[in-house]
Amino acid sequence: MKRKIVAVALTAALAVGALAGCGSSKSASSDSKVIKVAASQTPHSEILEQVKPLLEKEGYKLEVKVFDDYVQPNNVVESDEFDANYFQHINYLDSFNKENKTHLVVADEGKVHYEPFGIYGGTKKALKDIEQGDAIAIPNDTTNEARALLLLQQEGLIKLKDGIDVTATVNDVAENPKDIKLVEVEAAQVPKQLPSVAFGVINGNYALEAGLKVETDALALEKADGAAIQQYVNIIAVKEGNESSDKIKALTKALHDKSIVDYINNTYKGAVVPYEGK
Repeated sequence: MKRKIVAVALTAALAVGALAGCGSSKSASSDSKVIKVAASQTPHSEILEQVKPLLEKEGYKLEVKVFDDYVQPNNVVESDEFDANYFQHINYLDSFNKENKTHLVVADEGKVHYEPFGIYGGTKKALKDIEQGDAIAIPNDTTNEARALLLLQQEGLIKLKDGIDVTATVNDVAENPKDIKLVEVEAAQVPKQLPSVAFGVINGNYALEAGLKVETDALALEKADGAAIQQYVNIIAVKEGNESSDKIKALTKALHDKSIVDYINNTYKGAVVPYEGK
């Protein structure tokens, strides 16, 4: 009987040890000199590649993983698998937190750049050529649709209800003198709609990926001092409580280095603009 009790006790002890071993795997934050960032391909991961040498000088190793969706980069930061992500704007982050009960925040000094929305020609090559009943493709997600509508209003093509800005939907269009047909599609698909619509309103990063050049192809761009820019500046997002950690401070400082500002301006030529506000 004693032998049986000892065997059971030993088995239990081994089980506890195994569980302890499983629980001891490192989280993203366990190595203070490794910074793990989830990012989208363009321009975020490209910018981060330029940051790596700056962080190496400060004793940090930057590891970047590219994601092709807008959900997993937030999930892996929430679960502590990654220290931060760099792919989204503030409005999307707020909506994601609300819908998913997550606890993500903007890092200190974490506003990095914005990507101006532009109107690009499809079957028509100038805004003055718009005709009655023409179609314009716009993003269909909550945050980017509002931004597209604000740009169309900026250019006098529609008018939104009074007091409506970054929460606008197609239902908030108060005046549409040309009876424009607003074709709602997934943001990444708007460039592909250009052959079948008069114009498309396209995110800066998707314009880049589609080979469109802001400085020559955009018929109109968001104004830098517009209400939308403050909500749509792209950020470094972290889990609440990590916004001022040493490694995150090192990351955001590097992203604001003059060499990175110059890289953004010289590489993207207006499609991506360094954020200079607070």
